[in-house]
Amino acid sequence: MMNKQKQTDPTANIFPALTLSVLLGFSVVLGGCATTSSKPAPATAQAQEDQEAEFDEGDPWENFNRAMYSFNNKIDKAILAPVARGYSKLPSPVTTGVGNFFSNLFEPTTIINDLLQGKVGQAVEDTTRFLLNTTVGIAGLFDVAKHVDLPKNDEDFGQTLARWGVGDGPYLVLPILGPSNVRDTVGRLPYFFGTDPILLVEGSGTRLGLRALEVTDVRYRLLRTDRLLKMQLDPYIFVREGYLQRRENLIWDGNPPE
Repeated sequence: MMNKQKQTDPTANIFPALTLSVLLGFSVVLGGCATTSSKPAPATAQAQEDQEAEFDEGDPWENFNRAMYSFNNKIDKAILAPVARGYSKLPSPVTTGVGNFFSNLFEPTTIINDLLQGKVGQAVEDTTRFLLNTTVGIAGLFDVAKHVDLPKNDEDFGQTLARWGVGDGPYLVLPILGPSNVRDTVGRLPYFFGTDPILLVEGSGTRLGLRALEVTDVRYRLLRTDRLLKMQLDPYIFVREGYLQRRENLIWDGNPPE
């Protein structure tokens, strides 16, 4: 299987703070557009209708989901996006270092899921990557591993459950955590209550500061997607389909079955 590359844009395992739903939606849309779709484009009008019906059947809670999407979108516009635009004025070495730091910080979660999925070789590579960046890369501020052919992989508990045969269940937009489904929502629990490294930091003030910085860095890396979303006739559907496609692509390591 191909190694899954985790882009500098976060996508993936968190959507911290209040507007998580909108931010994750943006990131997965890019991932869904950039990777091989698990569903071929419909060739006829009837095929288009059938595909839309299939998505609708997987979204029985659409009214609730749209309300949550709108709620998070409003908060994003009022708070997070303006803060991210201010953050973008910082020198690029600073923003790059912050992004590298958080990417490295969440590496142990990937390693654990490598092992749970039986990807022992990938677990060894990711462990080497983590140790190299933590030491030589000064707590992950510098991504030294990418220069020695150790790519960034992306594994989480939702993917692990999928590989174990757990079905995805209906699409669900969580008020805080964002686009998800029943399986991925359950998969968040061991992360938030076990492997989230920020929760292991002593001092509530320090934890809050790290979380705020993480949120700001995530939103900053998604500023370039704002214009793309504004071009959509129905941003909710665009985000939903992008999320579903990207998750399937991640589960199958870039090679989803046709």
